[in-house]
Amino acid sequence: MDAQTSSANRLAPPRAVLFDVYGTLLDVYSVALRAEQMFPGAGERLARAWRDKQIDYSRLVSMSGQYRPFWQLTRDALQVTAAALRLPLDAAGEDSLMNEYRHLSAFPENRAVLLALADRGIPTGVLSNGDPDMLDVTLRSAGMAELIDPILSVHATRRYKTDPAAYALGPDALGLPASEILFVSSNCWDAVGATWYGYTTLWVNRADAPMERLGIQPTRVGHSLRDVLEFF
Repeated sequence: MDAQTSSANRLAPPRAVLFDVYGTLLDVYSVALRAEQMFPGAGERLARAWRDKQIDYSRLVSMSGQYRPFWQLTRDALQVTAAALRLPLDAAGEDSLMNEYRHLSAFPENRAVLLALADRGIPTGVLSNGDPDMLDVTLRSAGMAELIDPILSVHATRRYKTDPAAYALGPDALGLPASEILFVSSNCWDAVGATWYGYTTLWVNRADAPMERLGIQPTRVGHSLRDVLEFF
């Protein structure tokens, strides 16, 4: 793991951890396997473009004050992405891919990290764009629900990350200042947004992507969820 500054390594241990869900605990691109079965040669392309459009839509509706639940945005994004790629997606195929989103694959190190945090007595929750029902199903499917509390959905604010109202859910629920909460995301834009808000942050850079050029960086950068434990 690469510490961003020498002062980052001298921080007192955080008192709680909040994880992003989609892309951080769960692999949003695991839908590519089913997509490839449906559209040979285009599965990976569909999975990546679908995710990009999903995030684009979350930002658009937040900025415009036109909130739509994340499940609906995910379906909307799938429909327009399939149309853009000229893929013949019928209603049954759409439902099949949407069901994959309820059962995304978890990253292999997740459970060990969550158990290690529990052993240390660290409150561990999630703060996600996902709807409450969506999160309940997918976290149970991944076998992680019993290790996570609180489960915070931006649905309560009708604003998606990186809106400050979304990040405010964490300190409100945990009764701690943002600086004493470690926010973990594999999405650099999300880690940056949380850093702006005041969280201590870890960007899990699984793909060796470049740092965003926005005049700010996450507290630390790692390559696996296991890097969370370096804070403790």
